[in-house]
Amino acid sequence: MDRRNNVRGRVRMRGGRRGGGQERGGGGGQGRGGGGGGGGGGGRRGRGRGQERGGGGGQRGRGRQRVEISDEIRATVIDHVLFHGLTMREAGLRVQPNLSRFSVSTIVRTFREENRIARLPHAGGRTLIFTREQEAVIVGMVLQDNLIRLREIQERVIQDNTHFQGIDSVSISTIDRVLHRNRMRMKQVYRVPFERNSPRVKELRAQYVQTIFDLESLDRPHEFIFVDEAGFNLTKRRRRGRNMIGQRAIVEVPGQRGGNVTICAAISNHGVLHHHVTLGPYNTQLLLRFVANLRDILFEQQVQEQQGQELNDNPIPTYVIVWDNVSFHRAAQVREWFNINGQFMNLYLPPYSPFLNPIEEFFSSWRWKVYDRQPYTRVNLLQAMDLACGDIGEESCQGWIRHTRGFFPRCLRRDNIACDVDEVLWPDPAQRQEAH
Repeated sequence: MDRRNNVRGRVRMRGGRRGGGQERGGGGGQGRGGGGGGGGGGGRRGRGRGQERGGGGGQRGRGRQRVEISDEIRATVIDHVLFHGLTMREAGLRVQPNLSRFSVSTIVRTFREENRIARLPHAGGRTLIFTREQEAVIVGMVLQDNLIRLREIQERVIQDNTHFQGIDSVSISTIDRVLHRNRMRMKQVYRVPFERNSPRVKELRAQYVQTIFDLESLDRPHEFIFVDEAGFNLTKRRRRGRNMIGQRAIVEVPGQRGGNVTICAAISNHGVLHHHVTLGPYNTQLLLRFVANLRDILFEQQVQEQQGQELNDNPIPTYVIVWDNVSFHRAAQVREWFNINGQFMNLYLPPYSPFLNPIEEFFSSWRWKVYDRQPYTRVNLLQAMDLACGDIGEESCQGWIRHTRGFFPRCLRRDNIACDVDEVLWPDPAQRQEAH
């Protein structure tokens, strides 16, 4: 018992000495804590440095974030110690934030031994396997072949001793990180016909654009009307929906596919001029009936516009029917109809060029508006198709026409146009050229 009491007494005396000073303790016999409620004070063993290590408020001082010392503070500390003769502790208290004498000692020792003030950059970690130039070669492989697989890139890298000399092995995950770092992602493949950018098709695109410019330069005004047909089916629904996790998103559709319903529409800068819905596919007779009704609608609009105006103030325009190269658009009866109706002329779109026809965007918007009405019977489907056309305003048609005319400079330059949305993805022609 006497021996145990003697040991406890020595511990109390040692704790009182360490905790008693303001320099190392937190004040008044405090322990590790840097203020009012730290580790054992008054008779307990105090091991903290109070103001330097204590975290304050009963904290033990661990987990404090490391303070980054700037190069200016390092230079100031060296000046105080070496040229003004201050001690390590005095120099540490002259700067903000205050530095311990140990930090000041490290800065001064580094200056004396290495003649360096600036902090070295962080080092460590794995070095990059590929250089910037080698990553550009990998990106070029993907740009040349969008269907290339990661394993094929891996084999090419290992076998290529010209660009990847000294690289005997590389993982597929490393190649995937390189592609992600260069903004390469897996996406759905967009199919482009072989003839889409052939010299013949590019020449036809340039001739089409030049024909439009020639017609617009004539004294007599020309109004361009875009005509096309599109099919619809009762089984069509939105392809994506929502439901609880683990549950399928389900929509009810008719058990049998049934026949298609076809709509023929005509749009211009004045909006949707005319549309006709019929069961089954379109043919020459239905097309002749459609253009005849369109002629009557346009003539009726002319009569209404010319009431109270002189003929010279508002000259009668020539209507240019722009459509694609489907077979019944070129039928002999259709050509004869245009010969009889001299105020109308037709202009065929170049092949493989749907981006030059704004009515394609009209049909895309129109289909979603029909889906939203959820037609379940064929009669309701016809009604929904008619109502959906009325939801599309004049401003939308004008925007789609402006979008197609944005491709005209590229057609005149005979550029390769691989995707309909190139103009949207890369507004800058230089970036668009690099992307292809």
